Formats: sequence, structure tokens, C-alpha cells
Amino acid sequence: MKVLYFAWVRERVGRAEEEIDPPAEVATVGALMDWLAGRGEEYAHAFENRRVIRAALDQAHARPETPIAGAREIAFFPPMTGG
Repeated sequence: MKVLYFAWVRERVGRAEEEIDPPAEVATVGALMDWLAGRGEEYAHAFENRRVIRAALDQAHARPETPIAGAREIAFFPPMTGG
């Protein structure tokens, strides 16, 4: 699965994108955030407050309980405001 990081999430993780293969028990967007947070200090820092991170699964907004099975890409980003 391709993971994309935007704005300050990208800055904290230190990369814009990566290919991952999470374990089978990682079945939802929220579980993926938890799994990513355990991958190192930079990820833990990026995902320390999941309430402020938004996700999009195959370019459609997704909630933490959204299943990730079959998804090709997931993006994580902070809330955006109009301008």
C-alpha cells in the first residue's frame, strides 16, 4: 500500500510517501495510524494526537474505523482551512 504524508505530518515523518505492507491484523485506518506510530520516534511524534490527523483512502475521506482492505493508497494530513 502506498502511504502519502502531507503538511506537518510529512515534516514530522521525514518523507512524503512510502510503500508499506502492514500486518494482517491492521485492518482499519485507526489501526494503521497506531501501527505507524510504533515504527519509530518520528512516526510516534506525527501520530501522537490522532484527533487532529485526517485520512483519505483512495482519495476519499476516511474515518478511523474505515477498513483498509483492498486500498491502493492512503494519505494522512492535518485539517485544512480555506483561504
